[in-house]
Amino acid sequence: MKKKLLLLTILITLAFWIFPAPKAKGIDPVTIALLAPVALKVAETARPYIMKGLAGGVKGLIDCGKDVIDVFRLPLGLLQSTIGLPFGYLGSGVRNMVLGGVAPLKLAWHTLLLPIKFTGMALQ
Repeated sequence: MKKKLLLLTILITLAFWIFPAPKAKGIDPVTIALLAPVALKVAETARPYIMKGLAGGVKGLIDCGKDVIDVFRLPLGLLQSTIGLPFGYLGSGVRNMVLGGVAPLKLAWHTLLLPIKFTGMALQ
Protein backbone atom coordinates (compact mmCIF):
# COMPACT_ATOMS: atom_id res chain seq x y z
CA MET A 1 0.00 0.00 0.00
CA LYS A 2 2.81 2.40 0.87
CA LYS A 3 4.61 1.66 -2.40
CA LYS A 4 1.49 2.47 -4.41
CA LEU A 5 0.94 5.69 -2.48
CA LEU A 6 4.57 6.72 -2.94
CA LEU A 7 4.43 5.94 -6.67
CA LEU A 8 1.19 7.91 -7.04
CA THR A 9 2.71 10.88 -5.20
CA ILE A 10 5.80 10.82 -7.42
CA LEU A 11 3.70 10.61 -10.59
CA ILE A 12 1.48 13.52 -9.55
CA THR A 13 4.54 15.60 -8.60
CA LEU A 14 6.17 14.88 -11.95
CA ALA A 15 2.97 15.77 -13.80
CA PHE A 16 2.80 19.16 -12.09
CA TRP A 17 6.52 19.72 -12.64
CA ILE A 18 6.45 18.81 -16.35
CA PHE A 19 3.15 20.63 -17.07
CA PRO A 20 3.14 23.73 -14.84
CA ALA A 21 0.18 26.07 -14.54
CA PRO A 22 0.16 28.85 -17.16
CA LYS A 23 1.46 32.23 -16.10
CA ALA A 24 -1.01 35.08 -15.70
CA LYS A 25 -0.48 37.93 -18.13
CA GLY A 26 -1.93 41.37 -17.63
CA ILE A 27 -2.77 44.19 -20.03
CA ASP A 28 -1.51 47.65 -19.28
CA PRO A 29 -4.14 50.27 -18.36
CA VAL A 30 -3.36 52.46 -21.37
CA THR A 31 -4.32 49.68 -23.79
CA ILE A 32 -7.53 49.06 -21.87
CA ALA A 33 -8.37 52.77 -21.93
CA LEU A 34 -7.81 52.91 -25.69
CA LEU A 35 -9.86 49.81 -26.45
CA ALA A 36 -12.81 50.49 -24.10
CA PRO A 37 -14.71 52.84 -26.47
CA VAL A 38 -14.36 50.36 -29.32
CA ALA A 39 -15.59 47.54 -27.10
CA LEU A 40 -18.62 49.60 -26.07
CA LYS A 41 -19.55 50.27 -29.71
CA VAL A 42 -19.23 46.58 -30.53
CA ALA A 43 -21.40 45.68 -27.53
CA GLU A 44 -24.09 48.18 -28.59
CA THR A 45 -24.09 46.73 -32.10
CA ALA A 46 -24.30 43.16 -30.83
CA ARG A 47 -27.03 43.81 -28.23
CA PRO A 48 -30.07 42.92 -30.44
CA TYR A 49 -28.45 39.68 -31.60
CA ILE A 50 -27.51 38.70 -28.05
CA MET A 51 -31.03 39.39 -26.80
CA LYS A 52 -32.52 37.38 -29.68
CA GLY A 53 -30.20 34.48 -28.88
CA LEU A 54 -31.02 34.59 -25.18
CA ALA A 55 -34.76 34.65 -25.91
CA GLY A 56 -34.42 31.64 -28.21
CA GLY A 57 -32.28 29.84 -25.65
CA VAL A 58 -34.80 30.40 -22.90
CA LYS A 59 -37.54 28.99 -25.13
CA GLY A 60 -35.33 25.96 -25.81
CA LEU A 61 -34.72 25.45 -22.09
CA ILE A 62 -38.45 25.60 -21.44
CA ASP A 63 -39.02 22.97 -24.15
CA CYS A 64 -36.40 20.72 -22.50
CA GLY A 65 -38.06 21.22 -19.11
CA LYS A 66 -41.45 20.24 -20.52
CA ASP A 67 -39.91 17.11 -22.02
CA VAL A 68 -38.30 16.16 -18.70
CA ILE A 69 -41.68 16.46 -17.01
CA ASP A 70 -43.33 14.45 -19.81
CA VAL A 71 -40.93 11.56 -19.16
CA PHE A 72 -42.82 10.93 -15.91
CA ARG A 73 -46.03 10.36 -17.89
CA LEU A 74 -44.83 6.86 -18.81
CA PRO A 75 -45.07 5.37 -15.31
CA LEU A 76 -48.25 7.39 -14.68
CA GLY A 77 -49.81 5.93 -17.81
CA LEU A 78 -48.73 2.46 -16.79
CA LEU A 79 -50.43 2.86 -13.44
CA GLN A 80 -53.55 4.31 -15.04
CA SER A 81 -53.74 1.47 -17.55
CA THR A 82 -53.33 -1.30 -14.97
CA ILE A 83 -54.70 -0.15 -11.63
CA GLY A 84 -57.14 2.38 -13.08
CA LEU A 85 -58.55 -0.01 -15.70
CA PRO A 86 -61.67 -0.83 -13.66
CA PHE A 87 -62.27 2.87 -13.13
CA GLY A 88 -62.18 3.84 -16.81
CA TYR A 89 -58.64 5.24 -17.03
CA LEU A 90 -57.45 2.99 -19.86
CA GLY A 91 -57.70 5.67 -22.56
CA SER A 92 -55.84 8.36 -20.65
CA GLY A 93 -53.33 5.76 -19.45
CA VAL A 94 -52.47 4.69 -22.99
CA ARG A 95 -52.25 8.34 -24.03
CA ASN A 96 -49.87 9.09 -21.15
CA MET A 97 -47.75 6.02 -21.96
CA VAL A 98 -47.38 7.11 -25.59
CA LEU A 99 -46.53 10.69 -24.63
CA GLY A 100 -44.11 9.45 -21.96
CA GLY A 101 -42.46 7.06 -24.39
CA VAL A 102 -41.92 9.77 -26.99
CA ALA A 103 -40.67 12.31 -24.42
CA PRO A 104 -37.03 11.04 -24.22
CA LEU A 105 -36.72 11.31 -27.99
CA LYS A 106 -38.14 14.82 -27.93
CA LEU A 107 -35.79 15.70 -25.06
CA ALA A 108 -32.79 14.47 -27.04
CA TRP A 109 -33.92 16.45 -30.09
CA HIS A 110 -34.53 19.65 -28.13
CA THR A 111 -31.20 19.23 -26.36
CA LEU A 112 -29.40 18.93 -29.70
CA LEU A 113 -31.21 22.06 -30.94
CA LEU A 114 -30.37 24.07 -27.83
CA PRO A 115 -27.02 25.49 -29.08
CA ILE A 116 -28.69 26.51 -32.33
CA LYS A 117 -31.48 28.25 -30.43
CA PHE A 118 -28.96 30.13 -28.32
CA THR A 119 -27.39 31.53 -31.50
CA GLY A 120 -30.75 32.92 -32.59
CA MET A 121 -31.11 30.64 -35.63
CA ALA A 122 -33.94 28.58 -34.13
CA LEU A 123 -35.74 26.03 -36.26
CA GLN A 124 -39.50 26.27 -36.00
